[in-house]
Amino acid sequence: MLTKEKIAEITKEFGRKEGDTGSVEVQVALLTNQINALTEHMKVNKKDYSSNRGLLKMVGRRKNMLEYLKKNDVNRYRDLVKALGLRK
Repeated sequence: MLTKEKIAEITKEFGRKEGDTGSVEVQVALLTNQINALTEHMKVNKKDYSSNRGLLKMVGRRKNMLEYLKKNDVNRYRDLVKALGLRK
């Protein structure tokens, strides 16, 4: 779903340093991008149950990462939620 260019762009925008792909911010941003794309797919293909299950797993993983970030650094959490436009 994500091209190398898109991943590099997200990593550059949300990474804490050069080449940072493992930080919570980058992982949440990548998951959010995938979730948004899969949500559009699900609007067209309502009976695609396997993709729906994958979507729910991604949402759960993102939720856990956001809870971890909120617990450890509230300011980074608030900045990330604001930058991604999430409803928290």
